[in-house]
Amino acid sequence: MGRLNGKAMQSACSGRAELLGPVLAILFACAVGLGAVAAQAPSTTPSKSAPPSPASPDSSSDSNPRAVNSSQTSPHAASGRFVVLLDAAHGGDEGGAQLANGTAEKTVTLALSVRLRSLLAARGFQVFTTRESNIKLTPDQRAEIANPLNAAACLSLHATEAGSGVHIFVSSQEPREQTRFLAWKTAQGAFVTRSLRLASVVNSAFEHNAGSSGSDSEGASASASYSGSGSGSDVTPIPVTLGRTALQGVDSMTCPAVAVEMAPIRGDDRKVVTDVTDPQYQTRVVGVLAAAILEWQTDLDTSSVFGSTGRLP
Repeated sequence: MGRLNGKAMQSACSGRAELLGPVLAILFACAVGLGAVAAQAPSTTPSKSAPPSPASPDSSSDSNPRAVNSSQTSPHAASGRFVVLLDAAHGGDEGGAQLANGTAEKTVTLALSVRLRSLLAARGFQVFTTRESNIKLTPDQRAEIANPLNAAACLSLHATEAGSGVHIFVSSQEPREQTRFLAWKTAQGAFVTRSLRLASVVNSAFEHNAGSSGSDSEGASASASYSGSGSGSDVTPIPVTLGRTALQGVDSMTCPAVAVEMAPIRGDDRKVVTDVTDPQYQTRVVGVLAAAILEWQTDLDTSSVFGSTGRLP
């Protein structure tokens, strides 16, 4: 029985082998075919690639101009504090105008920014600056820093040897409706009406507080303490000139913005009485600008243009 079973098993195995041979051959051929198909099919696993570089404003065509989202806010702006941006012009290998004693404009503008930042921060303002050191920024980079802040005021600081006193400039763009997306190069147009109001407040601060006696009003009193002016003081008034012109960087900013250019104080004979490098002169200018921002905040709170936080609606 053992032998019979052995032979039977051997016979059965032999028969199964004969049957399995063709089956395995077919399965093998199918496997090879499927492998070939799989090799030709695209992979479903996502590949890792470098993220696309952001398009620069210069690379956009007229048919697809760069846009800025005027409704964007940052965590800083969302904090509810009154935000001010200070933009010290020039920097790096871009020195700007040559001032007295060979001083570069970039040095004076940075000094003004640092001083004004300290004064405003001491008064509780949230202050941001485009630069804190000798670095070069393009006009577009300055606007890219400013726009997410949703600032209540943006001041672009400059210095020159031409003219006399302080020159206040607003963008020459025509007013336009504020929409969610604004063309990059003309974004300031939606804010230029408010920029003109801000320029008026700054101009008023210089006319009433720089070199004049103090006042009972909060804004004028603050200016007097900042600028060193007060009852009985004998300080040369700072002439002020208002103007409108194309302003690189500012033209792309989505905030009330003015350019403040500091020039020497000249006498009637046009000779320089006080140069822009004079530390006391710089202190007076910064003091009046700080008082102007205080007045601007009061004006906005009173008119409710920006709401109680002073931020854009």
